[in-house]
Amino acid sequence: MKLFSKEQIYEGDKLTTERQNISSTDLMERAGTQIFNWIHMRMQGAQVPIHVFCGIGNNGGDGLVLARHLLTHGYNVVTYIVNCSDKRSKDFLINYDRIKSVTKDWPKMLSCSSDFSDVVIDEKDIIVDAVFGIGLNRQPNDWVQELFQKWRGSKAFTLSIDIPSGLYTDKPIEDENAVVHANYTLSFQSPKLIFFLPETSKFTVQWEALDIGIDRDYLMQTETEVELISKYEVLPLYKPREKFSHKGDFGHALIVGGSYGKIGAVNLASRAALSSGAGLVTAYIPKCGYHSMQASFPEAMVITDKDEERITDISFDIEPSVVGIGVGLGTADKTSKALELFLNTNKTKLVIDADGLNILSKKKALLKLLPEQTVLTPHPKELERLVGEWTDDFDKLKKVKDFSKTYKVIVVLKGANTITVFGDKLYINTTGNPGMATAGTGDVLTGIITGLIAQDYEPLAATIFGVYLHGKSADISLEDYGYQSLIASHIIETIGEAYIDLFKQPEQEQQQQEQNAQ
Repeated sequence: MKLFSKEQIYEGDKLTTERQNISSTDLMERAGTQIFNWIHMRMQGAQVPIHVFCGIGNNGGDGLVLARHLLTHGYNVVTYIVNCSDKRSKDFLINYDRIKSVTKDWPKMLSCSSDFSDVVIDEKDIIVDAVFGIGLNRQPNDWVQELFQKWRGSKAFTLSIDIPSGLYTDKPIEDENAVVHANYTLSFQSPKLIFFLPETSKFTVQWEALDIGIDRDYLMQTETEVELISKYEVLPLYKPREKFSHKGDFGHALIVGGSYGKIGAVNLASRAALSSGAGLVTAYIPKCGYHSMQASFPEAMVITDKDEERITDISFDIEPSVVGIGVGLGTADKTSKALELFLNTNKTKLVIDADGLNILSKKKALLKLLPEQTVLTPHPKELERLVGEWTDDFDKLKKVKDFSKTYKVIVVLKGANTITVFGDKLYINTTGNPGMATAGTGDVLTGIITGLIAQDYEPLAATIFGVYLHGKSADISLEDYGYQSLIASHIIETIGEAYIDLFKQPEQEQQQQEQNAQ
């Protein structure tokens, strides 16, 4: 799913009115009606008090359309105008006049100097936030902030229209008290990037995109900086297997890493590479890990360094399709030197994680030796060592995009919504859960991506697909283990189920959910 920028949304609205020969007021009516339909389908006329708070711009106009339809259908509605300026939009004014025709109780005017004595909200009520939309460019004043805090203090269910009021689409907020904490956000046409960033995702617990009929050609033809990755985006990436294929058709993945006490990291990455579909997997480890590796993972081949406890020389006679390097590696001087010598001669595709990244961050000149589209999978601290400190999420994304363009690498920003960055493009993953915050899950991700590249997936496609499979496998395992007991090995065990899930029809998914609930 494409995530459109603020400017692209404005352009889409303008083109839609022109190509469909409708007015901006008609488009607002369409948007407000869609919100009403969403609420009406769920409430079926229930007389729960609904408090609709409207600003005086177009977001407020959407709120007025919603309030009018709710009143017409007999709902218990109180409409408020957050009247803190004299700059009302044209479409707001039109819908302000229209709502007067369906109710004797005009919307209550809340001036920015009044108190809140007339605003009584119970915990069981519903608040609709239609105060500010995507056009907000400065922090709300103190009075509006107090209103938002009153909502939060009421504990009433809060539904935001398009975006929680007080958020910006393209820059960080200054004060959390100046932002609505929404339980649910109905976003027009597509979600917003800020729904998926660490500092701003908490302002809406859930979201849904409503189709308001923006011109289809515009939606299809417009390139966006951000894409949201779900099953439907990764399905076209999947490579089916031929009947007479053999293991040589699916590549040879080499996993280089491990040190005394950290052989398990290589074990996890190697198992994940094979479970994701690589034809062959070889582990390159220190001598101390030879017996444990052979015993615990007999499907893998093993090459050992001459050193007992660490990697000191990365040399081999095999011809791998891809090398995954860094898991459990350590940063000893001899290991760092071995990686440097390897990078100076290597032409094979690379996936680099963990201590491989830490070595690169200590000697950034080595970054110039990386083949194009090398995949880097840092956790936040490893990322900071590579790109430097950032002030906020937007600054972080800018630094990573600049880094990616400079070295022509793919960077995976691991987190609750893992983001794959390549050049100016961002790919936001939708699978995964908090149970993945446990040792070894990063090693598994490295193995999955390495295994996909071995099968001749392009590195970017392998990364997007791999991140999705990694999260989906964890979601499947979660059903049996819960957040606290989920471990990295469980994720490997359900990679196969994640593949199978790609081809389940919606009714099959529903049946599976019902079976799991029994």
